Amino acid sequence: MFEDLRIDALDPLEFERLRQTIVRLRGDQALITLSNEDLAKALKLVESKGRRLVPNMAGILILGKQSVLESILPNHVVFFQVLDEQGNVKVNDRFTYPLLRTIEEIQIRFAARNNEQETMVGMFRLPIPDYSPMGFREAVTNALIHRDYSRLGSVYIQWQPDHLLITNPGGFPAGVNPENILVHEPRPRNPRLAEVMLRIGIIEQTGRGVDRIYDGQIRFGRPLPDYSRSDADTVRLVLYGGKGSLEFAAFVFEQNKSGQALLLDELLILNHLMIERRIDSEVAGQLIQKGTRQGHVVLEQLNEKGLIEAKGEKRGRVYHLSANLYARLGNPYGYVHTRGFDPIQQEQMILKFIDKHGKITRSQASELCKISKDQAYRLLRKLCNQDILVMRGESRNLSYYERKRKSL
Repeated sequence: MFEDLRIDALDPLEFERLRQTIVRLRGDQALITLSNEDLAKALKLVESKGRRLVPNMAGILILGKQSVLESILPNHVVFFQVLDEQGNVKVNDRFTYPLLRTIEEIQIRFAARNNEQETMVGMFRLPIPDYSPMGFREAVTNALIHRDYSRLGSVYIQWQPDHLLITNPGGFPAGVNPENILVHEPRPRNPRLAEVMLRIGIIEQTGRGVDRIYDGQIRFGRPLPDYSRSDADTVRLVLYGGKGSLEFAAFVFEQNKSGQALLLDELLILNHLMIERRIDSEVAGQLIQKGTRQGHVVLEQLNEKGLIEAKGEKRGRVYHLSANLYARLGNPYGYVHTRGFDPIQQEQMILKFIDKHGKITRSQASELCKISKDQAYRLLRKLCNQDILVMRGESRNLSYYERKRKSL
């Protein structure tokens, strides 16, 4: 299929776009001054067939003339769609351009719709976009680089009212899944294409673009990227957008400015705690995809920094955000709700409840003090043993009353 092509199947305008991309993204600067032919050779976008140079698949995808690309690789189609709340398609742009131009066109449409909020952090004005531009770019780039070009189907970028859905044909590479995507070594489906994108600056040196997708969501206090809809045939990524947490974004920004930038593992755990309130080592290990032991290590690091606190015995220890961080995030009452009440407070709450209602049951004590029914039972028995309360009734009808004191 490619053997019949010559180097004139490559578009001079795309060579210039390639050079501009290298300059803008600080790619391999040695490539900029090369002639078109030498540039294609240096990036291994052409192969020698006797005395002539023949573009390979990566060469056609990056530099090919649109007419040639549509003829040789008809599966290369990208849709940018905007849907309303009823699922009706309001915008349906279809691209069959070479990859660099396709990425530019998508970025233009993304930027036009990506609204921002602002918050002040000291003297700095911090913009909070609906979606992280960095995370979105990485997600789109991944879809284009890692799609299976041998399969029928298109890449879709769907802008929906509360999220973005990005899909590409071909499931995850062998061994990669949503549960290990953060820690599995990079395994590109199209290695030459990935290598070129690396040299020109489209993807980062470590090849860990997925980290940027996660970071882009977390630093604005939004839910994690969601790959759960993926299957063996298609990778589906959901990025939740809309209003983020201005306070959390400001906190992350301050940490960076102070030289105490938070690592991705730490951000993952803090983001989880902001939403779910509590976490243990096992859940932390699953969240960072590095196992329970490493989950415990990261939790203790955050504990030492004063960002979270531990509660309970070592084996069953649970962690929650610290009082200072709750206050920094604009929710000073959240600490009390999460931490719970201490035993003395619980006892006083039970006595006030009995004073008002005459009695209390184990279920009512559990609900009142935000503790388990077993914990409520032990607390009520303790008060009985101290002759503060008296128990009446049988089995399921047990109630607790304040013991009447004898007058002198």
